[in-house]
Amino acid sequence: MKAEVCELKKQYGEIRLFPETLDDLWHLSHLVGPGDLVFATTFRSVEGASDKIRPEKIEKRPVRLGIRVEKVEFHQHTNRLRISGVIESGVDVSAHHTLNVEAGFEISVIKQWRSVDCERIRRAVDASAYGVVHVVSVEEGEAQVYRLRQFGPEWVTTVTAGSSKGADTGTRSALFEKTLEAIAAVTGPLIVAGPGFVKDEFVNYAKVQAPDLAERMTTVETRRVGRGAVQEVIGQGVLERLLGDLHLAREVRLMDEVLRRIATNGAVAYGIDEVGKAVAYGAVETILVSDTRLRDEEATRIIKDAEYMSASIVVMSTEFEPGERLEALGGIAAILRYKIE
Repeated sequence: MKAEVCELKKQYGEIRLFPETLDDLWHLSHLVGPGDLVFATTFRSVEGASDKIRPEKIEKRPVRLGIRVEKVEFHQHTNRLRISGVIESGVDVSAHHTLNVEAGFEISVIKQWRSVDCERIRRAVDASAYGVVHVVSVEEGEAQVYRLRQFGPEWVTTVTAGSSKGADTGTRSALFEKTLEAIAAVTGPLIVAGPGFVKDEFVNYAKVQAPDLAERMTTVETRRVGRGAVQEVIGQGVLERLLGDLHLAREVRLMDEVLRRIATNGAVAYGIDEVGKAVAYGAVETILVSDTRLRDEEATRIIKDAEYMSASIVVMSTEFEPGERLEALGGIAAILRYKIE
């Protein structure tokens, strides 16, 4: 993501945003909401000049429009963000229009920016400095490749060789060869995970067959395979060591801490009522809130009050397991400085 602050006064104003990846579109889906004013150059149907009552041709021309947002939809599988609303500036004022935002499509957003919004922009801009991390889970007879989006792990492909786990050396070599082909286009860091020695043999194979690719590989021992291995990789803090403060790893740690405190009757609150009470007592150290809760008025008020008391706010993606767990607790939880009754 690229971002440029055009003008802000008391956190209200315009920020120009340039999404570069699918991750950036996901961030925009939580930065733009109903009531915001979004400017973009888009195409609008314009009737060609004609003396006839019904024109022969209707063409679309590029126009600059300002849309008062009513609805935002993130379409992960089509790599597109749809922003719908009423035109307030440009042609056809008061008509409805939908902006189809893709990577490389610049928009300007005018709104009251919250600190959580500014933190999300900072995180998206920082993430653009790194290539996308991939995790390759390797076991006997099968390899699974996941792309680590900022909203969670995204399955890429599964490679198999042999019909059983008791594969011979030839079958294993075939698996390694097919796996290297599947990840040949990857440009960022590669984490090779799994139990046992198969993952190590794969890396050794890669050092001979694809040394440039092998240079970007890091091996991680996990108990599970597939998506479970990805979860363990993140929980072990491997990504932080690779890329610094990566948000997904922080989410895993914080959610584990919340669940540990719940299990031990510790200093924690969850659910909108309990967290609101903890904020009123000034006892909150960190608030975890799901991205689906960000447009809830009561949750927004609690977050704003907590920020005044210097509590940190962590927005968690419901596309990823820690966010799903938080959603089951009411979409909001707080790690407290001290226990309250």
